[in-house]
Amino acid sequence: MTLPRTPSFRLDSRRALVTGASSGIGLACAAALAEAGAHVVCAARGIGKLQAAVDEIAAAGGSAEALALDMADLDALAATLEAQPPFDIALNSAGLARHGPAMETTPADYDAVMAVNLRAAYFLSTGIARKLIDAGKPGSIIHISSQMAHVGGIDRAVYCASKHGLEGMVKAMAIEWGAHRIRVNTVCPTFIRTALTKDTFDNPERRKWIEDKIKLGRVGEVEDIMGAVAYLASDASALVTGTSLLIDGGWTAD
Repeated sequence: MTLPRTPSFRLDSRRALVTGASSGIGLACAAALAEAGAHVVCAARGIGKLQAAVDEIAAAGGSAEALALDMADLDALAATLEAQPPFDIALNSAGLARHGPAMETTPADYDAVMAVNLRAAYFLSTGIARKLIDAGKPGSIIHISSQMAHVGGIDRAVYCASKHGLEGMVKAMAIEWGAHRIRVNTVCPTFIRTALTKDTFDNPERRKWIEDKIKLGRVGEVEDIMGAVAYLASDASALVTGTSLLIDGGWTAD
Protein backbone atom coordinates (compact mmCIF):
# COMPACT_ATOMS: atom_id res chain seq x y z
CA MET A 1 0.00 0.00 0.00
CA THR A 2 1.26 3.51 -0.89
CA LEU A 3 0.26 6.24 1.52
CA PRO A 4 -1.03 9.49 0.03
CA ARG A 5 1.17 12.51 0.60
CA THR A 6 0.05 15.93 1.74
CA PRO A 7 0.31 18.43 -1.14
CA SER A 8 3.03 20.99 -0.67
CA PHE A 9 2.38 24.33 0.97
CA ARG A 10 5.61 25.65 -0.57
CA LEU A 11 5.52 28.42 -3.18
CA ASP A 12 9.07 28.23 -4.50
CA SER A 13 9.59 29.65 -8.02
CA ARG A 14 6.17 31.37 -7.99
CA ARG A 15 5.56 35.09 -8.38
CA ALA A 16 2.99 36.76 -6.16
CA LEU A 17 1.44 40.20 -6.27
CA VAL A 18 0.20 41.58 -2.94
CA THR A 19 -1.76 44.83 -2.93
CA GLY A 20 -2.10 46.96 0.19
CA ALA A 21 1.21 45.45 1.26
CA SER A 22 2.74 48.34 3.18
CA SER A 23 1.12 47.57 6.55
CA GLY A 24 -1.41 45.54 8.51
CA ILE A 25 -3.03 42.52 6.90
CA GLY A 26 -1.41 43.17 3.52
CA LEU A 27 2.08 43.18 4.98
CA ALA A 28 1.34 39.99 6.92
CA CYS A 29 0.12 38.31 3.72
CA ALA A 30 3.24 39.38 1.84
CA ALA A 31 5.41 38.01 4.64
CA ALA A 32 3.51 34.70 4.64
CA LEU A 33 3.91 34.20 0.89
CA ALA A 34 7.60 35.13 1.00
CA GLU A 35 8.18 32.75 3.89
CA ALA A 36 6.65 29.97 1.77
CA GLY A 37 9.18 30.70 -0.98
CA ALA A 38 7.37 33.03 -3.39
CA HIS A 39 8.92 36.13 -4.90
CA VAL A 40 6.53 38.82 -3.74
CA VAL A 41 5.82 42.05 -5.58
CA CYS A 42 4.50 44.32 -2.84
CA ALA A 43 2.19 47.06 -4.09
CA ALA A 44 0.71 50.11 -2.37
CA ARG A 45 0.26 53.82 -3.03
CA GLY A 46 3.04 55.15 -0.77
CA ILE A 47 6.54 54.00 -1.70
CA GLY A 48 8.16 54.97 1.62
CA LYS A 49 6.36 52.54 3.93
CA LEU A 50 6.25 50.01 1.12
CA GLN A 51 10.04 49.97 0.70
CA ALA A 52 10.43 49.58 4.45
CA ALA A 53 8.12 46.56 4.32
CA VAL A 54 10.11 45.03 1.46
CA ASP A 55 13.33 45.59 3.37
CA GLU A 56 11.87 43.76 6.38
CA ILE A 57 10.85 40.81 4.23
CA ALA A 58 14.33 40.66 2.70
CA ALA A 59 15.94 40.85 6.14
CA ALA A 60 13.87 37.83 7.17
CA GLY A 61 15.21 35.86 4.20
CA GLY A 62 12.38 36.47 1.74
CA SER A 63 12.42 37.71 -1.84
CA ALA A 64 10.41 40.88 -2.48
CA GLU A 65 10.26 44.10 -4.44
CA ALA A 66 8.24 47.30 -4.14
CA LEU A 67 5.73 48.57 -6.70
CA ALA A 68 3.95 51.92 -6.32
CA LEU A 69 0.34 51.40 -7.41
CA ASP A 70 -2.96 53.18 -6.81
CA MET A 71 -5.61 50.49 -7.20
CA ALA A 72 -8.35 53.05 -7.79
CA ASP A 73 -6.58 54.29 -10.93
CA LEU A 74 -7.76 51.65 -13.40
CA ASP A 75 -5.57 52.91 -16.25
CA ALA A 76 -2.46 52.64 -14.07
CA LEU A 77 -3.57 49.23 -12.82
CA ALA A 78 -4.06 47.90 -16.36
CA ALA A 79 -0.73 49.31 -17.55
CA THR A 80 1.09 47.82 -14.56
CA LEU A 81 -0.35 44.35 -15.05
CA GLU A 82 0.34 44.47 -18.77
CA ALA A 83 4.00 45.35 -18.15
CA GLN A 84 4.50 42.50 -15.67
CA PRO A 85 4.98 38.80 -16.38
CA PRO A 86 2.03 36.66 -15.28
CA PHE A 87 1.56 36.36 -11.53
CA ASP A 88 1.01 32.84 -10.21
CA ILE A 89 -0.63 34.34 -7.13
CA ALA A 90 -2.50 37.59 -6.60
CA LEU A 91 -3.44 38.61 -3.07
CA ASN A 92 -5.61 41.70 -2.93
CA SER A 93 -5.59 43.38 0.48
CA ALA A 94 -6.27 46.93 -0.69
CA GLY A 95 -9.42 48.22 0.96
CA LEU A 96 -11.26 51.31 2.12
CA ALA A 97 -13.88 51.97 4.79
CA ARG A 98 -16.14 54.98 5.35
CA HIS A 99 -18.12 53.84 8.39
CA GLY A 100 -21.19 55.70 9.60
CA PRO A 101 -24.99 55.54 9.65
CA ALA A 102 -26.46 54.61 6.27
CA MET A 103 -28.45 57.82 5.99
CA GLU A 104 -25.27 59.84 6.46
CA THR A 105 -23.42 58.13 3.61
CA THR A 106 -22.72 60.60 0.83
CA PRO A 107 -22.42 59.67 -2.85
CA ALA A 108 -18.72 60.54 -2.56
CA ASP A 109 -18.30 58.10 0.35
CA TYR A 110 -20.16 55.40 -1.55
CA ASP A 111 -18.12 55.89 -4.72
CA ALA A 112 -14.80 55.94 -2.84
CA VAL A 113 -15.50 52.64 -1.06
CA MET A 114 -16.82 50.90 -4.16
CA ALA A 115 -13.94 52.16 -6.30
CA VAL A 116 -11.40 50.32 -4.16
CA ASN A 117 -13.28 47.43 -2.55
CA LEU A 118 -15.20 46.26 -5.61
CA ARG A 119 -14.29 48.02 -8.87
CA ALA A 120 -10.52 47.77 -8.39
CA ALA A 121 -10.85 44.18 -7.14
CA TYR A 122 -12.85 43.31 -10.25
CA PHE A 123 -10.36 44.70 -12.74
CA LEU A 124 -7.35 43.43 -10.82
CA SER A 125 -8.85 39.96 -11.09
CA THR A 126 -9.56 40.19 -14.80
CA GLY A 127 -6.11 41.61 -15.50
CA ILE A 128 -4.38 38.83 -13.56
CA ALA A 129 -6.54 36.12 -15.14
CA ARG A 130 -6.03 37.43 -18.67
CA LYS A 131 -2.24 37.20 -18.39
CA LEU A 132 -2.44 33.68 -16.90
CA ILE A 133 -4.80 32.45 -19.61
CA ASP A 134 -2.64 33.91 -22.37
CA ALA A 135 0.39 32.14 -20.87
CA GLY A 136 -1.51 28.88 -20.34
CA LYS A 137 -0.72 28.92 -16.63
CA PRO A 138 -2.83 28.07 -13.57
CA GLY A 139 -3.09 30.56 -10.73
CA SER A 140 -4.64 31.56 -7.43
CA ILE A 141 -6.42 34.88 -6.89
CA ILE A 142 -7.23 35.71 -3.28
CA HIS A 143 -9.17 38.71 -2.02
CA ILE A 144 -9.16 39.84 1.59
CA SER A 145 -12.87 40.25 2.16
CA SER A 146 -14.53 40.43 5.59
CA GLN A 147 -16.95 38.67 7.88
CA MET A 148 -19.11 41.67 6.96
CA ALA A 149 -19.48 40.03 3.54
CA HIS A 150 -21.75 37.49 5.26
CA VAL A 151 -23.58 39.55 7.90
CA GLY A 152 -24.53 43.15 8.59
CA GLY A 153 -22.83 45.51 11.00
CA ILE A 154 -23.34 48.73 12.87
CA ASP A 155 -22.56 51.80 10.72
CA ARG A 156 -21.29 49.56 7.92
CA ALA A 157 -23.96 49.63 5.22
CA VAL A 158 -21.73 50.80 2.38
CA TYR A 159 -18.80 48.63 3.51
CA CYS A 160 -21.07 45.57 3.72
CA ALA A 161 -22.46 46.36 0.28
CA SER A 162 -18.97 46.38 -1.20
CA LYS A 163 -17.93 43.13 0.48
CA HIS A 164 -21.16 41.26 -0.29
CA GLY A 165 -20.64 42.32 -3.90
CA LEU A 166 -17.07 41.02 -3.79
CA GLU A 167 -18.27 37.58 -2.70
CA GLY A 168 -20.70 37.33 -5.62
CA MET A 169 -18.03 38.49 -8.03
CA VAL A 170 -15.61 35.81 -6.81
CA LYS A 171 -18.16 33.02 -7.24
CA ALA A 172 -18.90 34.07 -10.83
CA MET A 173 -15.23 34.41 -11.75
CA ALA A 174 -14.43 31.01 -10.23
CA ILE A 175 -17.05 29.43 -12.49
CA GLU A 176 -15.77 31.27 -15.55
CA TRP A 177 -12.08 30.56 -15.07
CA GLY A 178 -12.16 27.09 -13.53
CA ALA A 179 -11.48 25.45 -16.88
CA HIS A 180 -8.21 27.40 -17.01
CA ARG A 181 -7.24 26.12 -13.52
CA ILE A 182 -7.43 29.65 -12.12
CA ARG A 183 -8.84 29.58 -8.62
CA VAL A 184 -10.56 32.60 -7.03
CA ASN A 185 -11.34 32.77 -3.32
CA THR A 186 -11.75 35.16 -0.43
CA VAL A 187 -10.46 35.30 3.13
CA CYS A 188 -13.01 36.82 5.52
CA PRO A 189 -11.48 38.02 8.79
CA THR A 190 -13.22 39.33 11.86
CA PHE A 191 -11.88 42.50 13.48
CA ILE A 192 -8.08 42.31 13.31
CA ARG A 193 -5.88 44.41 15.56
CA THR A 194 -4.17 46.91 13.21
CA ALA A 195 -3.62 50.66 13.10
CA LEU A 196 -6.82 50.97 11.04
CA THR A 197 -8.99 49.34 13.71
CA LYS A 198 -7.54 51.23 16.67
CA ASP A 199 -10.38 53.77 16.81
CA THR A 200 -12.95 50.98 16.85
CA PHE A 201 -11.22 49.14 19.68
CA ASP A 202 -10.84 52.41 21.61
CA ASN A 203 -14.64 52.84 21.61
CA PRO A 204 -15.95 50.90 24.66
CA GLU A 205 -19.39 50.33 23.12
CA ARG A 206 -17.96 49.01 19.84
CA ARG A 207 -15.36 46.88 21.63
CA LYS A 208 -18.06 45.21 23.76
CA TRP A 209 -20.10 44.51 20.62
CA ILE A 210 -17.05 42.88 19.03
CA GLU A 211 -16.07 40.84 22.08
CA ASP A 212 -19.65 39.60 22.56
CA LYS A 213 -19.78 38.39 18.95
CA ILE A 214 -16.43 36.57 18.79
CA LYS A 215 -17.00 33.15 20.33
CA LEU A 216 -13.32 32.41 20.90
CA GLY A 217 -13.09 35.36 23.26
CA ARG A 218 -10.42 37.46 21.58
CA VAL A 219 -9.97 39.80 18.65
CA GLY A 220 -7.92 38.74 15.66
CA GLU A 221 -4.23 39.32 15.05
CA VAL A 222 -2.61 39.54 11.62
CA GLU A 223 -0.90 36.20 12.27
CA ASP A 224 -4.36 34.58 12.24
CA ILE A 225 -4.63 35.43 8.53
CA MET A 226 -1.23 34.20 7.39
CA GLY A 227 -1.82 30.44 7.39
CA ALA A 228 -5.07 30.78 5.46
CA VAL A 229 -3.37 32.86 2.79
CA ALA A 230 -0.48 30.42 2.42
CA TYR A 231 -2.99 27.57 2.10
CA LEU A 232 -5.11 29.24 -0.59
CA ALA A 233 -2.01 30.22 -2.56
CA SER A 234 -0.54 26.72 -2.53
CA ASP A 235 -1.24 23.33 -4.10
CA ALA A 236 -2.72 22.23 -0.77
CA SER A 237 -5.92 24.03 -1.84
CA ALA A 238 -5.89 22.81 -5.45
CA LEU A 239 -9.61 21.94 -5.40
CA VAL A 240 -10.75 25.07 -3.57
CA THR A 241 -12.36 27.82 -5.64
CA GLY A 242 -15.35 30.14 -5.53
CA THR A 243 -15.57 30.12 -1.77
CA SER A 244 -14.72 32.13 1.32
CA LEU A 245 -12.54 31.10 4.24
CA LEU A 246 -14.01 32.69 7.37
CA ILE A 247 -11.51 33.62 10.07
CA ASP A 248 -14.04 35.17 12.39
CA GLY A 249 -13.71 33.41 15.74
CA GLY A 250 -17.26 32.10 15.32
CA TRP A 251 -18.88 35.50 14.67
CA THR A 252 -21.04 34.20 11.80
CA ALA A 253 -21.92 30.92 13.53
CA ASP A 254 -25.06 32.49 15.03
